[in-house]
Amino acid sequence: MMRTKLFVLLSALWLTGSVWAQQLSYQLSMDAPHTHYVDVEIRFENLPANVQKRGYVDFKMPVWAPGSYLVREFAKNVEGEVAKDLNGNALKFQKINKNNWRVQLGTAKGVVFSYKVYAFEQSVRTSFVDDSHAFISPSGVFMFPDGFVNLPSTLRIKPYKEWKEISCTLEKVNGDKYTLRAPNYDELADAPIEIGNQKIISFTAAGVPHQYAMYGVAQYDEERLVRDTKAIIEAAVEIFGELPCKEYIFIVHNLGGGATGGLEHLNSTVLAVNRNAYQTQSGYLGFLRLAAHEYFHLWNVKRLRPDVLGPFDYDNENYTRQLWMAEGFTSYYDDFIVRRAGLIDENSYLRDVAANINEHENSPGSKVQSVGEASFDAWIKYYRRNENSINSSISYYGSGARVAMLIDLEILHNSKGQKSLDDVMRALYADTYKKANRGFTEAELKKACEAAAGKNLDDIFNDYVFGTKPTNYEKYLAYAGLRLNVTPDNTPSLGMTAADENNRIIVKVTRKDAPAYNDGINVNDEIIAIDGFRMSNTAAMNAYIAGRKIGDAVKITLARDGLIREMTVKVGTAGTAQYTLVPVSNPTAEQQTVFRKFTGKR
Repeated sequence: MMRTKLFVLLSALWLTGSVWAQQLSYQLSMDAPHTHYVDVEIRFENLPANVQKRGYVDFKMPVWAPGSYLVREFAKNVEGEVAKDLNGNALKFQKINKNNWRVQLGTAKGVVFSYKVYAFEQSVRTSFVDDSHAFISPSGVFMFPDGFVNLPSTLRIKPYKEWKEISCTLEKVNGDKYTLRAPNYDELADAPIEIGNQKIISFTAAGVPHQYAMYGVAQYDEERLVRDTKAIIEAAVEIFGELPCKEYIFIVHNLGGGATGGLEHLNSTVLAVNRNAYQTQSGYLGFLRLAAHEYFHLWNVKRLRPDVLGPFDYDNENYTRQLWMAEGFTSYYDDFIVRRAGLIDENSYLRDVAANINEHENSPGSKVQSVGEASFDAWIKYYRRNENSINSSISYYGSGARVAMLIDLEILHNSKGQKSLDDVMRALYADTYKKANRGFTEAELKKACEAAAGKNLDDIFNDYVFGTKPTNYEKYLAYAGLRLNVTPDNTPSLGMTAADENNRIIVKVTRKDAPAYNDGINVNDEIIAIDGFRMSNTAAMNAYIAGRKIGDAVKITLARDGLIREMTVKVGTAGTAQYTLVPVSNPTAEQQTVFRKFTGKR
């Protein structure tokens, strides 16, 4: 994320002849939030001589949000553009491509560019405004003058009249919470803003002020939440040895439904959770794992990062084959941090680790796509899943966490418990972020892992990162005195998923090499009857199939494109299994040492 001071200085001098010659300010207002619009004004003053000579300024809207690897085309939400000079006189402008507005200067030495943004997509990645609050995801709201991403700016927020709170980690100007300062566009784009009457829960952890900004109605034990969050923070800080921020905010959207998840930012995160999650132990622990995941990104991704992920190209995809590390290692550590914080026991932790194996091994796509390829193709596959995704792709989150486990076990074994994946994280953080202030390369990541392990790791990287070779779990788990118990699901099945829609059974997914897939059932087929028996819903269909024997042939009556067809499908299994980690009966002393370190006692 952070650009080097030298780069910033040289860029500013080249563009202006003076670091502080230009003045860039934003104003954000929302007079009628029930309409879901916000108003943005950009004031760009004291334009440099070369820009005035050129005769125009381009204002650009990013096409994606850092941390969420999909071109979302935020410019689609922009309307009502107006360009004026500093005296209020109209300036000509034209949209020259999908996300670039060119303002003709004439004799103007500055420009005021204003526009509206429609914000009604509820997710952690996109802005959402209604009569209860405004959540601003900056990269989809604030444009920037092209060529001036390094220019400092101020942001003046004019909240709706009934709203009193603003939660954002940008620096306050003279202590005024309505006026914020950003040292460059990267940090402006990476500082989400919650505006409304959210509940503020403030606490200190690891010597640094933290805050929960809680939007929505939810019932939770505030004292317990703060206590457990502190434990998570302290466990994370212990890994890296320092907390690299002056404050941190958890912006939490407690919702009744819709997508849940989180998105990391430089000094904050946005979490979307079901408002009832806190009411059960499993739901509450799920929230803590999510918080731990996004908090670990404070180091991994936001500072310790693949070299492509900053400075950003806001116009195009930023390709990397290392999301398996950026998100996979973080997914591995979110469970580990919760365990290390003392919030789950040993058996629960082993179930969490096994969950990553289950996800990978029960995905037919694991035989087709490597985690390195999944990382590179995130822009076109991960966020654009379809009915065949399970057969053609994997998640770099869970599958990446599985590789992190293998590397961790290899390091623990070869160092006799003296080193772990923690040492890889610390070394990369110190060498690339702290010393060089840059991202790491693929080669540097592999080298750091090999340095901690004290051996070549070509087998892991070639076979499991950039290849799809079946994983030798027995080898790596044995280091910790563990074995993998595999229980195949032998329930009679057609290996397909269907849903009830308007009193019809509609096929949604067919698993590769399962009966439905092999015998020609298609996604979107409507299942009408089996063996002449009318199927009223998916529960009835599944119960009927479960009552057959593996190898039985069933006659399926279906509708496809409005035409009735009959097909014969041979009953089999879904091809899935349950994977669990089981300690061996008589572990050696070395295995016991590795096991203790692997399960949290480092």
